[in-house]
Amino acid sequence: MTEFAAQLGLSVPLIQAPMAGVSTPALAATVCEAGALGSIALGAGDAAAGRAMIEAVRAQTARPFNVNLFVHDDPVPDAAREAGWCDWLAAEFARFNAPPPVELRTIYRSFANDAEMLAMLVEARPAVVSFHFGLPPPAAIAALKAAGVLSLATATNLTEARAIERAGIDAIVAQGIEAGGHRGTFDPVAIDEELGTLALTRLLVRTTDVPVVAAGGIMDGAGIAAALTLGAAAAQLGTAFIACEESAADEGYRSALAAGGRTRMTSLISGRPARCLVNRFTELSGAPASPGYPIAYDAGKALHAAAKAYGEHGYGAHWAGQGTRLARAMSAGELVTALRQEYVAATARPERCN
Repeated sequence: MTEFAAQLGLSVPLIQAPMAGVSTPALAATVCEAGALGSIALGAGDAAAGRAMIEAVRAQTARPFNVNLFVHDDPVPDAAREAGWCDWLAAEFARFNAPPPVELRTIYRSFANDAEMLAMLVEARPAVVSFHFGLPPPAAIAALKAAGVLSLATATNLTEARAIERAGIDAIVAQGIEAGGHRGTFDPVAIDEELGTLALTRLLVRTTDVPVVAAGGIMDGAGIAAALTLGAAAAQLGTAFIACEESAADEGYRSALAAGGRTRMTSLISGRPARCLVNRFTELSGAPASPGYPIAYDAGKALHAAAKAYGEHGYGAHWAGQGTRLARAMSAGELVTALRQEYVAATARPERCN
């Protein structure tokens, strides 16, 4: 067992990814009770909603868990661009007898300027807080550290990892291009190096001095063992938990995952690059300039809701990594048990690289 996992009292070096819209307090608590680190995502709500989720987890487990925040740059509203986006989607809305939105909203507030969320976290003191899309201001990091909170942040390349280390974050989540959901890139319009989990994890282990958590395409205990062989302190799995009965994935999402279809990176659904199961939305063409994240996501959610009302699930944000064909439908507790057994069996072979 790694020092990082031992610090959190884990019996398997595993983090359940904090998937907004999919992870639930029940999922996180069940994962924690099974010996891994469960996670909830607070980026899609306000401080009151975040507090309620934390309390819901604590009502089901006394073990440490992770809460995740989005730290994206606030988008600059552009009425013309937003109108053009809605016009482009109008034909898709018309398929379901629905008009596109009259105006689009910035539906998610960045933790970078959410003083209420920070105050709530300092008071609630979850064991772990993780950041996606960037880093909060130094004062926020210092406040959480003073509250005794362990911090993680996502990096997709060495430059981001070094910024995370300089900021005093305790561990880096190395998100490979195989990972499902939104890319954690600090700048979504910059050229993405598209590093795979194997290469990125090994690079960050060799060049940084904080624990590295491998994420992206890992679906079983052998994958966890492989990540630790590369020097990772733990592995983070997301897609593996979507099919669990405690997740909030709807039937359309579960069916699409069970079909084991291919995935692709797209910005169409949310305005930011994310890996999704290929569906009607991901295959749309002729898109104009996007309003950006999370403004475009307001339109994407509205289109999915309109289609879903007609029984069409092909416009959903079915985020998934490249290991979809390895997904297993079972309870989260059963999955963690299976992952632990597979990990133990696999670690009987190669030694961990240093």
